Amino acid sequence: MKISSSLQNLGYNSVQGFRKLHGTEMNRLSAELYSVSPKYPLVLMLHNIRSMWNVGSMFRTADAAGIEKIILSGYTATPPRKEIDKTALGAQDTVCWEYHADPLLIISSMKKKGIRICGVEITDGSRPYTSLSCSDFPICLVVGNEVDGLEDEVLQLCDEVLEIPQFGTKHSLNVAVAAGIVLFELVRVIRSGV
Repeated sequence: MKISSSLQNLGYNSVQGFRKLHGTEMNRLSAELYSVSPKYPLVLMLHNIRSMWNVGSMFRTADAAGIEKIILSGYTATPPRKEIDKTALGAQDTVCWEYHADPLLIISSMKKKGIRICGVEITDGSRPYTSLSCSDFPICLVVGNEVDGLEDEVLQLCDEVLEIPQFGTKHSLNVAVAAGIVLFELVRVIRSGV
């Protein structure tokens, strides 16, 4: 059964004028233009991410959000890897990234440059991810291992720990999903000038 006849059976006589845009209609930037376009003052740090598909997904999200760069640390895999490439869809080539084995050294370096370090985790003292304002930027958002989350040593260096309120039984989101939720909220804050 076609969707249009199913809609008619539900009492909908006509479909609204929504039409999916083709790629050429979306005003996408070329890789060259993206590389020189302004970026939001956000860094995403992936520490000890075990799934290369999650790494690739976060590259793709970082590209869509227009952030400065990604930092990979610990045993997080780095491009080029076919598993990363599969979910990144080319974003591993457009998003600036760097690798640092020791997360504590790079976090300390960023703090000295005035970058606020915000972990994504559920802790005592964590605050809602929606509570930040423009005065909190620049920010490095740190996400951790899919099972164990952020290590205590990393948490201790965070200026803030951001929590995504959850209302079901799991109180656990996929790390790439959680990173996307928080990144786009932070971009919204910057764009709205709140």
